[in-house]
This record gives sequence, C-alpha cells and structure tokens, in this order.
Amino acid sequence: MPQKKYLVTLTDDERRQLAHLLHSGTHATRKVTRARILLKAAEGAEDSAIAAALSVGRATVERTRQRFVEAGLGALEERPRPGTQPKLDGPAEARLIAEACSAAPEGRQRWTLHLLADRVVALGLAASYSYESVRRVLKKRSSSRG
Repeated sequence: MPQKKYLVTLTDDERRQLAHLLHSGTHATRKVTRARILLKAAEGAEDSAIAAALSVGRATVERTRQRFVEAGLGALEERPRPGTQPKLDGPAEARLIAEACSAAPEGRQRWTLHLLADRVVALGLAASYSYESVRRVLKKRSSSRG
C-alpha cells in the first residue's frame, strides 16, 4: 500500500484539546467526528478502519487528514458553504414587507405570494423573484416578532 501523503501527528497539547472537546459540553456532530478521526489517525489506524468505526466515508477521513496537515486544529471548523447570494438586501426586504402590509391591489381582497413576487419585479427590486422567496422573507420576519 502506498505511503500516506498526509500523516497526522499530534502534539500533547493538541491531544488534550481534542480529548477536552470530546468530553466536555455539546459540540456540533461534525466537529466531534473530525476530532475522533484525528485521534484515530494519530494512533496509526487505516483510513478504511477509521471510516468503518465512525460511520463516515473514507474520503471524509482523507479530507480531514489533509485539512489537519494544512490548517492544524482549524480542520475541526466548518468552512463556509457555497450558495447563491440573496436577491434582496435589507432595505429591499423591508420594502417587500411594507408592500405585504399595505392595501391589496385593486380587485383583490389580499396580497398573494405570487402577486407580491410580481410586485418585487415591478418595483425593480430584483430582475426575477419567486413566490417561495417571498414566503421565506415573510416567514423569517413574522417568526421574529413573537
């Protein structure tokens, strides 16, 4: 079997920090799993054995090893996840909420999500906007009032 490119060697202080993390408080499951991976890797366990013992994929073990070698104990932390930026900023969301609280359009008794989405586009707040996005904005704002 080829030699591992990323070998995990822990200092005594790093071992103490990982043990403390495992035995104190509540931490994110992924963070605890990464700590266990590092401890087992430092003991010399095979990636496949670590993966089987912790119910993770072998690629997860390899990535955690690599991140530890490159970033130290920073490998335990979550990286920012990719995703699209919201189409509406704070003032635009406030305008959407103001529209939802205003009188309904002529011929309607109340605003619908579809009408509000069309209104966002008509006001030029976004080039396109879905009714589901309207729902999320309104839900986010209404649940914070309670």
